[in-house]
Amino acid sequence: MADLEIKNLHVEIEGKEILKGVNLSVNKNEVVAIMGPNGAGKSTLGYAVMGHPKYKITKGQILFKGQDIAKLSPDKRARLGLFLSFQYPSEISGVSVFNFLRTAVNSVRGQPVPVLEFQKTLWNTMAMLKMPQEFAQRNLNEGFSGGEKKRAEILQMAILKPQVAVLDETDSGLDIDALKTVADGVQSLISPELGVLLITHYTRILNYIKPDRVHVMLNGRIVKTGGAELAKQLEEKGYEWVEKEYAASVK
Repeated sequence: MADLEIKNLHVEIEGKEILKGVNLSVNKNEVVAIMGPNGAGKSTLGYAVMGHPKYKITKGQILFKGQDIAKLSPDKRARLGLFLSFQYPSEISGVSVFNFLRTAVNSVRGQPVPVLEFQKTLWNTMAMLKMPQEFAQRNLNEGFSGGEKKRAEILQMAILKPQVAVLDETDSGLDIDALKTVADGVQSLISPELGVLLITHYTRILNYIKPDRVHVMLNGRIVKTGGAELAKQLEEKGYEWVEKEYAASVK
């Protein structure tokens, strides 16, 4: 049984069906990439997995460690070991990265972590991710560059220690240097304790994070699956060839 298993998932937003029967699985110690053009339903999948109330599941299951979590609130899913990194992280004025992360850890664990214990863990984690300690004193995402916002998300993931992390367009808006820095941070966290569902529009992040499987999503369905070589084919040919192949198969 997979750590995260999605079976025949149908999701709608305000009465419009977006996901039309998605099946996939993610285990710890592996990277599963979801690729597809804009509007394919990739981000909808991420939000549905994490329990955003706007996204209504009309059919199918989301199983996490064998438990159907479709009716659980986002905080309960987080406590079980799920994590979602946002494509566009919000700014929170007046709340430092340090205090935000400590509050998040306390919430996920269900009990307060002593300040000194948390501080030691945070400093060690930031050192591993090659982040200066001063970063923790800044207000969360306020005045951050695109790369800094994404690094803050990766730091949050490292501190919360989820079992499966959904990374939604982590490479969005990053230049080459920032992309490599963020990708290195993600790669350093992948382990027998963590699996990653990586949602992306472009292939470039997969030059740094090698996927075990690649799924191509079109119009709310997974229409093609392969290994890392599929991402290379998409880089060379774009999505049009997959669209034509799929259209021919359903005639």
